[in-house]
Amino acid sequence: MPTVTWRRAWLALIMPAISLRSLLRAALFVLVALAVPAGADQTVLYDKPSLFGSIIVTEDENGLRILRFEQYGARQSVVKPGDPEYLGLPYAQVMFAGLALCEEPRRLLVVGLGGGTLPMFLRRHYPHAAIDAVDIDPQVVHVAKEFFGFREDERMRAHVGDGRKFIEKSRQPYDAIFLDAFGAEEVPAHLTTQEFLRAVRRAVKPGGVVVGNIWARSSNPLYDSMVRTYQEVFDELFILDVRGSGNRILLALPRRQPLGRDELAQLARGVSSVKKFRFDLGDLVTSGYSHAQAKNQDGRVLRDADLRRPK
Repeated sequence: MPTVTWRRAWLALIMPAISLRSLLRAALFVLVALAVPAGADQTVLYDKPSLFGSIIVTEDENGLRILRFEQYGARQSVVKPGDPEYLGLPYAQVMFAGLALCEEPRRLLVVGLGGGTLPMFLRRHYPHAAIDAVDIDPQVVHVAKEFFGFREDERMRAHVGDGRKFIEKSRQPYDAIFLDAFGAEEVPAHLTTQEFLRAVRRAVKPGGVVVGNIWARSSNPLYDSMVRTYQEVFDELFILDVRGSGNRILLALPRRQPLGRDELAQLARGVSSVKKFRFDLGDLVTSGYSHAQAKNQDGRVLRDADLRRPK
C-alpha cells in the first residue's frame, strides 16, 4: 500500500505534467459526453466511499454493468451479467495476447481485480489452472462478487492486499502475471518501479510472461519512463496498441525470444482458436505491434527512491 508520504512525493515528482493531463482529461470527458446518446441513461446500483476513493457501479439500458472509481472517471470494468465471455473494454482482449508467450498455464495471477473480468474469463478457458486475483481494496472485492458475478472456488481465489507485497511474498512462481491495477487515474506509483518489476520477474517462471496495462503517452506523462523501466528489468518487451482506446499493453519476458509481428500474431491466433475465444488475438496483435528493442531514451528508470524523495 503506498503511504501518504509516497503519494505526495510522487505527485511532487510529476507535478509539472499534472496540469496538462488535467486539461487532456477534461477535453476527453467533453468528447465522451457529446458521443453518448441522450437516451443512454444509467442506473446507479452502488455508490459508496472506500479506503481508497469512491466505488460506483452503474447499469445501462442494455444491461451492461460498469465499475468506476470516481464520478465520470475511466471505466474500470464493463460486464454483461451471466456472460463471462463478454469483454466490454478493448484492452482486456489485447491483454490475453500474452497467453501466446507461455506454455499452457497452470498458475495465473491477476493484480487489480476490478469487476473480476480478467480472472473470470481465464477461469472459463483455463478450468484446470490455479488463479489468484489480488486487490488492495476490500470493497472492490465485495462489489465484484455482489454486482459482477465474480465467484471464488477451489481453483480461483481473491486476496485482499497490496499487489506488490503479495508478489514479494510469493514463493511458487506463475506462468503468467497480469498487472491491471489502477486507481481513479493511473497505475499506483509503487507498482511502476524497477524494484517492483524485479520482484515480478522473480515471481514469474522463466518460460512465463508478464502482461502490463498502462495509459498511452498522450495521457500519461510517465509512459516513456514506464517502458524504459520494463526494458531495464526484462529481456524482451513487446508493446501492443489497443484500437479505440488510450491503453497500451506491455508483454514482458524474462528471457530472449525475439518475435516479429507475424510470428507473434500466429502464436496469438493459435491460442484464441484452440480456446475458442469470440475474438481473434492474431488480428489484435497485427493491428498494433511494436518490438521495443532499443532502450527508450525519452524516459528514465523509475525507482523506489523517487517515491521517498522529499518535497
